[in-house]
Amino acid sequence: MNVLFVSSEVAPFSKTGGLGDVAASLPAALAELGHRVVVVTPRYGSIDPARHGLEWLPLSLDARGERCGLWMRRGGPGSPEVYFLEHDLFYGFRRAPYGEGGVDYPDNPARFAFLARAALDLPRALGMRPEVVHFNDWQSALGPWFLRAEHGDDPWLEGSRSVYTIHNLAYQGMFAKEFMDGLGLPWSVFRLDGGLEFHDQLNFMKAGLSFADALTTVSPNYAREILTVEGGYGLDTVLRSRSGDLFGILNGIDEREWDPSRDPHLPARFDARDLRGKARVKAALQAELGLPVKSHVPLVGMVGRLADQKGMDLVAAALPALLRLDAQFVMLGSGQRDLQDFFSWVSGQRPDRFAARIGFDEGLAHRIEAGADTFLMPSRFEPCGLNQMYSLRYGTPPIARAVGGLADTVEDYDGWKRGTGFLFGPLDPGALVGAVQRALDVWRDVRAWRGIQARGMALDFSWGRSAERYEALFRGLAGN
Repeated sequence: MNVLFVSSEVAPFSKTGGLGDVAASLPAALAELGHRVVVVTPRYGSIDPARHGLEWLPLSLDARGERCGLWMRRGGPGSPEVYFLEHDLFYGFRRAPYGEGGVDYPDNPARFAFLARAALDLPRALGMRPEVVHFNDWQSALGPWFLRAEHGDDPWLEGSRSVYTIHNLAYQGMFAKEFMDGLGLPWSVFRLDGGLEFHDQLNFMKAGLSFADALTTVSPNYAREILTVEGGYGLDTVLRSRSGDLFGILNGIDEREWDPSRDPHLPARFDARDLRGKARVKAALQAELGLPVKSHVPLVGMVGRLADQKGMDLVAAALPALLRLDAQFVMLGSGQRDLQDFFSWVSGQRPDRFAARIGFDEGLAHRIEAGADTFLMPSRFEPCGLNQMYSLRYGTPPIARAVGGLADTVEDYDGWKRGTGFLFGPLDPGALVGAVQRALDVWRDVRAWRGIQARGMALDFSWGRSAERYEALFRGLAGN
């Protein structure tokens, strides 16, 4: 099959979260299955063509009269082709995908409407007839409507079906309705029932939900949660009306990048058969972060956005009780200013128990996953989550709330011979502390802990299985 994959970020060229990882790994897994996969994404100012080995193409795309150039990263056999849109909307003084200094670019509606439109002109430029066009998150969510309304007589897109993936329903692309005219959107589609209107605003994500031929999200449990009032962020009615077209397909991880037996970021390697290297990584991590190097003290790791969605406000509320436990805590991330300031302050006050590093460091993220004894993910909601999969692969049993993809991937320890981690339900600091205490109690039972580690490290979270589910969905839509 020919698949056109549209994403506002693609790792390693651009990445602000899980979407960038998925847009790198899923197309690669589909290409390995024998399909031609063409990825299209903006060339932001931070993307250096020379550094990434990009090739300038003597082609241009047309988005309703607005032209843009193209860069390309060639894919070999079994690899996707990646095309980058060259336009003032994306590069120049703009280095980030969506905004800088915590402030979104004011013309984001125009930028990402342009992404969707230009992407749909790419098949003509390449002489490609895609059976499926796969759009992702709010940034490309106008694509399914453009495909229907603006490409009805396009021979290169004749018969193309659209798939729209929700990576995080909380971020919907909501803008003032006055953008409608500037984006060339007819007011006839600004309606509540099956249109783009949402509380008298233009909602990009609602376009994807309303007009795509099939909808997917990134875990089976999250697909169920977003049909509820609590999890639907106002779009549950729309989603329930499309529930027959909604599929929950669990994200995978790149098991080549996240492999403790050959991870270049680690000072020692290990695998499920020989965990001795993990103890050496822990000692080196404690030293790196200025914590007392004590093998007999359990180390709890956290990596991710410092945001309420990730439950970091629960961690802040629970921290006095957590610091009374016989344990050390390490945190890496950035996000809400109040949380950054608080965790930095605690790190200075209790350097014997708590180490916080504000920002992002890829190598340190790997060392925390490998060196921690257990990994804390108390998310309010979690569409899929990747860190719990990394943790399981690195023999670091997760402590997590039983929501979204966390509940799909972590099995609660039952006190005997089942379970790969520790789940809790209530959105409550006391429940979080109780789950951490339960994990630490089991950690001191070496035999039980080794069983939990072995079961987690044996799980298969590769993209191969998820790609096969997408392949089946695409074939069903295309009728082949």
